[in-house]
Amino acid sequence: MKLITKNIQGQLVKSIDASNRIFGAKWNPTLVHQVMVGQLANKRQGTASTKTRAEVAGGGAKPFRQKGTGRARAGSTRSPIWRGGGVTFGPKPRSYRKNTPHKMKVNSLISALSQKVRDKELLVIEIPDGLDKTGPISQYIDSLGVNKPTLLVLDGCNETVLRSIKNIPRVNLMPSNLLNTLEVIRHSSILMTLESVRNIESIWDKNTNAEEPEQS
Repeated sequence: MKLITKNIQGQLVKSIDASNRIFGAKWNPTLVHQVMVGQLANKRQGTASTKTRAEVAGGGAKPFRQKGTGRARAGSTRSPIWRGGGVTFGPKPRSYRKNTPHKMKVNSLISALSQKVRDKELLVIEIPDGLDKTGPISQYIDSLGVNKPTLLVLDGCNETVLRSIKNIPRVNLMPSNLLNTLEVIRHSSILMTLESVRNIESIWDKNTNAEEPEQS
């Protein structure tokens, strides 16, 4: 599998060889969707809470006598049908956590990365040593002609470069070892350094059983 590399002028300089098992796997929308649902569920706090009629303050006294008023009988002012009463089927604190097998996470990430390559939404970039200011880095990203939001997967860059990139709107930063399916899918473009590509291959190439597309 060949990955496109662009320089600081946004020009195509070369194509690098990459693992076909990582960047050339089949697109598996069912698996990717299942893993993303699990990731989004795990982000939920699950702290929403309402009070039932037993938990709402007050309502101890019967509001009016049982018979003779012409109204429907009532035993408490905190009934769910009363204003200020409890909530019948409201939310309570709970866990939305979904446990996803490790192999599913790895294979869905590989499937998402491979689809980004096929859609030409993944580029390999070279960041020169002197490029450590927000303005020049932002101009460099714009010169690549990529769509935002953009995810930069960087390894081996100094702290000054990382701080400068964090100031650019709609550009997010992530190390390669924390890359996941949700971040790959929710960003329109993925930019990686060569070090990040090699690190991804070293981490996940031996842990995948993703199917490679048939050669036509």
